[in-house]
Amino acid sequence: QGSDPQGSDPQGSDPQGFDFQGAARMTRLTIRIDFDDERHVGHGKIRLIEMIAQPGSISGAARAMGMSYRRAWLLLDEVNRMFRESVVETQLGGKGGGNARLTEFGKGLVELYRNIEVDAGKTFARKIAQLEERLAAHQGEPDQRAAPR
Repeated sequence: QGSDPQGSDPQGSDPQGFDFQGAARMTRLTIRIDFDDERHVGHGKIRLIEMIAQPGSISGAARAMGMSYRRAWLLLDEVNRMFRESVVETQLGGKGGGNARLTEFGKGLVELYRNIEVDAGKTFARKIAQLEERLAAHQGEPDQRAAPR
């Protein structure tokens, strides 16, 4: 009934999803940190930053996430401007194109965010399970509610 800090998403798209109920349902706790009205960081931006580290390119990360290069670049630019230190550094390309790499601060940002997710999952697992117990059935599932009298 607790959280799974490694994350277990049956579709494999969210490595940090928290499985509170088991195989029957997949409840995820997602965190968005609003620093003020204009600056925020959440699951999507963090995932994009993580994805850049794998291929070492913004375009590769954008493709993997199903978004345009422009959208990915704008999101990264927003995050880079949000903090005093850059999260991602880019290098203009030659023959093979440019590359991008996470800065030490970028790696630390991802780690801090993922730790916040794990901590929140552990903290709220019991309360989320209580909410899950009261969920109505999905279409096609038997309804566990008592019949009205």
